[in-house]
Amino acid sequence: MLLSMLFFRIMKKIAVLSGAGISAESGIATFRGSGGLWDSYPVEQVATPEGFRANPSLVLEFYNKRRKELACAEPNEAHKLVAELEKDFDVVVITQNVDDLHERAGSTNIIHLHGELMKVCSSVQPQNCMYVCKLPSYDSNIAIGDLAGDGSQLRPFIVWFGEAVPLIEDAISALRDIDVFIIIGTSLNVYPAAGLVNYIPHGTPVYLIDPNDVPVHNLSNLQVLKMGASEGMQKLSNELLKME
Repeated sequence: MLLSMLFFRIMKKIAVLSGAGISAESGIATFRGSGGLWDSYPVEQVATPEGFRANPSLVLEFYNKRRKELACAEPNEAHKLVAELEKDFDVVVITQNVDDLHERAGSTNIIHLHGELMKVCSSVQPQNCMYVCKLPSYDSNIAIGDLAGDGSQLRPFIVWFGEAVPLIEDAISALRDIDVFIIIGTSLNVYPAAGLVNYIPHGTPVYLIDPNDVPVHNLSNLQVLKMGASEGMQKLSNELLKME
């Protein structure tokens, strides 16, 4: 009993880094890979400040479509199992995804590195919280002429290529005293998010859930679950609960 209680204390704080692979199981199209969104929409046109300035209508329509897609999606088993970890552990979710499926599954401590699809902001001051607002799911289209509180055109509250990632420091801080790190459905090819593995405490157990090969280096305490997000989280959740 004493050993069990000690082990629980050692593993009490968990950080989850999630990527497109977890939401793909809910039908959300990925951006990279074969058949990804970048195959149909050049990233320079719809995911850069320059693209927005050149053709704001195209960019707004692209994200209007993404929100319609999201409205039809539901959290899958992996999202729900991540949320259920909060019953027994102190959990922070650091996600590269812009959807709200973690929230809808019940997770309460989420850092959205790349922004949030269901929010819009000022096109002049995109990180000014005074001009960030959440869109209702029943009316999520944005058009030319829809203005932020500062009078500028509304734009998606998304961190585009070429823009700084404002919450990366929050993510780094959240990792400094974790006991377990779980990586789900990310290729670890996108920086600075991919560099977060360098900030976990030395020797921290790391569980990588992904059906594909993911380049993870310099992690001595790594266990790979080469399977989909839901299957992997089911297996891992059972193991973590046994360790209480």
